[in-house]
Amino acid sequence: MTADCELCRQPGGTLIWRDDRCRVVAVEEPGYPGFCRVIWNEHVAEMSDLAAEDRVHCMAVVNAVELALRETLQPAKINLASLGNMVAHLHWHVIPRFRDDPQFPQPLWGPRQREGAATRAGSDAVAQAVLRQLQKP
Repeated sequence: MTADCELCRQPGGTLIWRDDRCRVVAVEEPGYPGFCRVIWNEHVAEMSDLAAEDRVHCMAVVNAVELALRETLQPAKINLASLGNMVAHLHWHVIPRFRDDPQFPQPLWGPRQREGAATRAGSDAVAQAVLRQLQKP
């Protein structure tokens, strides 16, 4: 744990699932229903800081979240990003994108394409789908 790291001190969103290595949280981002993060529990900056089996585990969790979001929300696309420029703590953004979201087809930080916000199934449905995917062998 690093005292000045936001993701060491806080969950990083509403907790959906956690094991001893990582956690999945829902992110409240207006216009982006289903936005999740997969956050490594230990403070490391890069995927290459992890042991091989931990990298496999992390990506399996990212994949399970992606599958859950596709199943529940049927987005036009899923964006996966591990940036960490602002918070150098390993985490993956798993972002369902919809043709009517504010920036589509631009990235989230791109110019706004339309007013309003995409709306989809509630966060409970997403959380249940994530849990189902993570319980599969």
